[in-house]
Amino acid sequence: MVFPQIDPIIFSIGPLAIRWYGMMYLLGFVGGYFMMCHVVRLRHLTIKNEVISDLLFYAVLGVVIGGRFGYTFFYNFKYYIRHPHEFFYVWQGGMSFHGGLIGVVLVLLIFCYRRKLSLLLIGDIAVSAVPIGLFFGRIGNFINAELWGRVTTHPIGVVFPGGGSLPRHPSQLYEAGLEGVVLFVLIYMLHRARVREGLPAFSFVLFYGVFRFSIEFLRQPDSHLGFLWGGATMGQLLSLPMIVLGLCGLVYVLKRDIDEAN
Repeated sequence: MVFPQIDPIIFSIGPLAIRWYGMMYLLGFVGGYFMMCHVVRLRHLTIKNEVISDLLFYAVLGVVIGGRFGYTFFYNFKYYIRHPHEFFYVWQGGMSFHGGLIGVVLVLLIFCYRRKLSLLLIGDIAVSAVPIGLFFGRIGNFINAELWGRVTTHPIGVVFPGGGSLPRHPSQLYEAGLEGVVLFVLIYMLHRARVREGLPAFSFVLFYGVFRFSIEFLRQPDSHLGFLWGGATMGQLLSLPMIVLGLCGLVYVLKRDIDEAN
């Protein structure tokens, strides 16, 4: 299948151009806000919408700053150490989910400390919004014809601009399905069941790590990095700590639940 001709610019007014990728970020943040408000109502929590608005503001800062730091440090450190001023050239692309996650965790620590709120509870609310952002973000990657997959002979393969003449896995759409749709359903069902604090948050960390690690087998590694230790990609190496942390967190929450029941 030949990649559909999609103009990355939705419309422009003079020098101002509205791009699909930026629109995907906007849809992710707006959808995430309404999802967090819904989860608060669903779980009958005494948290006002104003608090959710502040939480979203903190989260946006964490995503943008952490995502940019993560990309420069994990994926292109040698280049940015020689061109530090280009760190601020966000319009050229270059964001890391794992860096964004670290950034969000740090700002949530500050947010919960200042508001005297439970970190696990706020984490549960926050992760309900993340799959929405991931879904739209991966659709944006597909529209931009970036982060494509490895060469494939399956009919689902797409010939991407800049990806050579051979069809490749549309790994962006695989990630939109697993990290976006499947994770959204999983986290939402946990909230509907009103499970113990921490279960949604640590479940997200675990399953995102598993999904990302698995899809990396079909995703083309960054050309300037290639395959690393043991043939793993950078995405897989960064996902392994998430899997370990998610498992440990779930064991901690479930063990505490059992101890209190006894």
